[in-house]
Amino acid sequence: MPPNRPQLDGLAMGLMVVLCIVWGLQQVAIKFGNAGISPIWQAGLRSLGATMLVWAWANVRGVRLWAPDGTLGPGLLAGALFAAEFALIFLGLEYTNASRGVIFLYTAPFWVALGARWLLPHESMRRAQWAGMALAFGGVLALFGENLLDSGGDAWIGDLMILVAAILWAATTLTVKASRLARASAEKTLLYQLAVSALALPLLSLAVGEPGVFAPTPEVWAALAFQIVIVASASYVAWFWLVSQYPATRLSSFSFLTPVMGVIAGIVLLGEPLTPAVVLALALVGAGIWIANRPVARPLARAGEDGLQ
Repeated sequence: MPPNRPQLDGLAMGLMVVLCIVWGLQQVAIKFGNAGISPIWQAGLRSLGATMLVWAWANVRGVRLWAPDGTLGPGLLAGALFAAEFALIFLGLEYTNASRGVIFLYTAPFWVALGARWLLPHESMRRAQWAGMALAFGGVLALFGENLLDSGGDAWIGDLMILVAAILWAATTLTVKASRLARASAEKTLLYQLAVSALALPLLSLAVGEPGVFAPTPEVWAALAFQIVIVASASYVAWFWLVSQYPATRLSSFSFLTPVMGVIAGIVLLGEPLTPAVVLALALVGAGIWIANRPVARPLARAGEDGLQ
């Protein structure tokens, strides 16, 4: 299904920058939350709380959640992918460090682009878009390059888990774009994922024998509230609205800002140092996003320019 708006406009770009800031802050919130709640339980509680909030918001807006619109099948699939993705992220970080993990997680835009070649032929990418995404990914590598070389004996296990999580993230985006979910409201699309993960993640925590840590402090409660209200509710509703309106490949290129924003959040909130690598990463990611999202002058476009060259 072609997107309603083939290019990213000022609204989409501004909103994506805000979302990347929020998602970068999420990494700090998860660190605080892990201090008092087991990781997969924390993810499940986040989904449960966000399910209730998004459900209430959808009812206030009069969204017809129970309308027979053919979204049940793809909605349940998206929910299963969403739950598996977050389970793998939280489990993977038990084996590898966050700096390594973020590099593997942010291969997701490339998986979206590859999947779009078959599932979203109207969103096929030009050479400039591939180059821009590669440049942005180079910025992420510049930011975390030193830590990437510092691996432990079992780090490959976590790396593999998070790489699979990135593929699942891409698969969720493609499922939404290639199915009837593309025409559903953002609230309904998100509720499928939150509700399924709210049920699945606690069961998975029990199945893998996760330690039952639950000793929340005020800081832990605040971190969990931020994840529920701002991240899993508001930001994800905004994301799925964007996915329904704009090309997924162009939106995905913006996600490379998230790890950079996460490091900046660490500098501001945790007192971590501002290094030349941060400045270089911002420059590379910004240039890559600009190249990937430059509008094509349609009247001058050569035949076949919209495909992969």
